[in-house]
Amino acid sequence: MMGSAFLELEFFALVIFSLILPIGIYFYLLTRNKISRHRVTWFGFMMIAMSGVDLYLLQRLREIARVSGSQVDDRVFASEVSIALYLLPAIFAGIGVNVVSHILIDHLKKAEDKFTEDEPS
Repeated sequence: MMGSAFLELEFFALVIFSLILPIGIYFYLLTRNKISRHRVTWFGFMMIAMSGVDLYLLQRLREIARVSGSQVDDRVFASEVSIALYLLPAIFAGIGVNVVSHILIDHLKKAEDKFTEDEPS
């Protein structure tokens, strides 16, 4: 029988990918006066990727909680409470998609404007 899911490497990775990295990305983006579109796009894709990692880690922790002897693990990772934990990856994926979409729409708008300027009427 395994120990608590809270002592597993997956739990610490979940904290890093769910809290520390996203807060670091938000802090970085909000404190910059100028930032390239490529970097913003990269951060958007990072948010989407971190959401995927979060989902994997949550599923892995659910399996660990089922075989552990701790009832707290079961209540957090293998019950209805775990649904709340899945909201964070959904929010981060939504933000990442929104950021990437914003960059793409902005690029397409500029390309259309350039096309309109170059084309004789």
